[in-house]
Amino acid sequence: MVPCIDFANHASGDATVALYETDTAGNAVLLLRDGQNLTPGLEITITYGDEKGACEMLFSYGFLEESMTFANELYLDLDIPHDDPLKVAKKHVSKAAPGFRLFNGDRTVGWEGPFVWLLCVNEEDGLEFKLILSNDGERELRVFWNENELNDVGSLEYLLQRDPRWEIFELRAAVVLRDRIAQQLSALETNQIKYTKDPFTTEEYAQRFQAATKLRVLEETLLLEAHEMFVQKIETKLSTAVVQRYLGTASQGDEPQPIDDFS
Repeated sequence: MVPCIDFANHASGDATVALYETDTAGNAVLLLRDGQNLTPGLEITITYGDEKGACEMLFSYGFLEESMTFANELYLDLDIPHDDPLKVAKKHVSKAAPGFRLFNGDRTVGWEGPFVWLLCVNEEDGLEFKLILSNDGERELRVFWNENELNDVGSLEYLLQRDPRWEIFELRAAVVLRDRIAQQLSALETNQIKYTKDPFTTEEYAQRFQAATKLRVLEETLLLEAHEMFVQKIETKLSTAVVQRYLGTASQGDEPQPIDDFS
């Protein structure tokens, strides 16, 4: 909580009048933005975060701006398949959040999620777990990639990018993400919300319903764009020589077969 500043309302973009910083003494100070003129009667507004996602804005502050036309970002959870023999070990060593983040990029949808890459590799690829006896006599579970210890599982993507099989790993990730997004879209389609106005409905309730509906539309739009992007990426990766050799289709001259589970 910051006294006085916490009373300021949010405005994004050019509508933001002021910003706050911390001085050398640790005090919060309110500063007029460059290019803004402060006149009597003008409301002093700050930004709660122009880059924050629609979901965070609604659940943290209780509103969505009318001008908001993108979800900005969306987080979806992921779980390691039950038939993965390394599921328990992977969960134990992973410090990353079990899911991935979708976000609106400049021209396309972007994504990030170190946990995804852990789902996409197994023992036959070079992933290995070992119980190592530490200096204090305790046994520790360590993770290795191609016989080299991974001190940080978050660096796995970096190593995979430098592996000759990188396009295969990319394809696996795209399939995992496509399927999880399709699952979320299906859940949205199944759980449609309806609004029926009755004498007991308050204006506040109507506003909340409108905000929730807008959030749903913005996130569904982001999900649809992401799903189409991964569908196209899968088609592209299936045609690469590395993937075709992996699938054993290049030598037969057959079309690559659809992939349901590549992990």
